[in-house]
Amino acid sequence: MSQIKVFGIKENLNAVKQPLSDVIHECIVEALKFPQDKRAHRFFPLEKENMIYPSGRTDAYTIIEITMIEGRETETKKKLIRLLFDRIQEKIGITHQDIEICIYESPACNWGFRGMHGDEVTLNYNINV
Repeated sequence: MSQIKVFGIKENLNAVKQPLSDVIHECIVEALKFPQDKRAHRFFPLEKENMIYPSGRTDAYTIIEITMIEGRETETKKKLIRLLFDRIQEKIGITHQDIEICIYESPACNWGFRGMHGDEVTLNYNINV
């Protein structure tokens, strides 16, 4: 299970929302071995005055937060981050400098979906990759 939040300046984020979602999903499927039908992305387009970012970044600055059930290997998470940096730059045109990614992990028992606790659900994919 994973949930993706994407933050950016409204004019820039809205212009790339669907292709960015597609690229993020492609990377999640490849790195985490997710099924194609598992996509949970939320976009937070912000007014420019509400997106304060470090110097050296442009208005394309984008923050991607990934929350997922814990259990992935460090190398798997690093692969996901590398894929995101490279494919977003290649396919969307947002440079590495303008992308920040953070992965948050939580025990399965802290999740609730399909009316059950996350540690009681049988998933159709493996968490320990």
